[in-house]
Amino acid sequence: MYLADYHVHSRISPDAGHSMTEMAEAAVKAGVQELCFTDHVEPVAWNGRDPIEFYDWKALEQEFQAARAAVGDRIRLRLGIELGEAVLDLPRTAGLLTGAPELDFVIGSNHILSKRFDNVDLYFFHPKDEEEALRGIADYLKLVKRTAEWGQFSVLGHLTLPLRYLNENQGFHLSFDGFETEVEDILRTVIKNGCGIEVNTNRGNTPLPDRKWLEMYRDLGGEIVTLGTDAHTPEFVGCAVREGQQLLRACGFEKFCTFEKREPVWHQL
Repeated sequence: MYLADYHVHSRISPDAGHSMTEMAEAAVKAGVQELCFTDHVEPVAWNGRDPIEFYDWKALEQEFQAARAAVGDRIRLRLGIELGEAVLDLPRTAGLLTGAPELDFVIGSNHILSKRFDNVDLYFFHPKDEEEALRGIADYLKLVKRTAEWGQFSVLGHLTLPLRYLNENQGFHLSFDGFETEVEDILRTVIKNGCGIEVNTNRGNTPLPDRKWLEMYRDLGGEIVTLGTDAHTPEFVGCAVREGQQLLRACGFEKFCTFEKREPVWHQL
């Protein structure tokens, strides 16, 4: 079994505090053979309004090179980014990416709701009841559809992300049932644009997305799929990646992807 973790954050991300070297050493310890760093790059701050004027690509490259020097040939390291909220300011996104180094991989993602919800980050979205929560999910899916249409990424990240916060943090018991039409439209758009999706192992909690939506993606002809933990600390690097592969096999997939210079590299499950 080839183990690859393709969603990991280091101290280059504003919500993480460990070096790439520490995360890489944790991956080696966990038996991971390939690790891709996907630190956050967004055109707006987490309040969804204040523009981000500058991204320090030099700091990202230096951190990555230090990790490569530290781990040597004990693990294959790749450099990627998680490009969030691009559709909230596409011109600014393009500007931020102008100075980027050659990247192996890009996750396209959404974490912030629309102006209708005051651009609240999903982490801080606290609906008063299930009805409001479902309105938030509908709003989120509209933004994900715009991201899918934009299509300048390798895989679409954590498709069912609102469930992480609504269920795990706030005690709701929700699913994306009832949003089949919206999800199918997103997945068809992703496939049409030559992109893929990730199985976010969610640090050992319910995968994002789970089996129902993975089977829909497969039935629609989707093939490109990566596995990533979304680890922000060393203890979660590689968490539930084996189980993620088992889930993909159960959904009828025969292979998964890693990436090199934005091109998929296939591995048997």
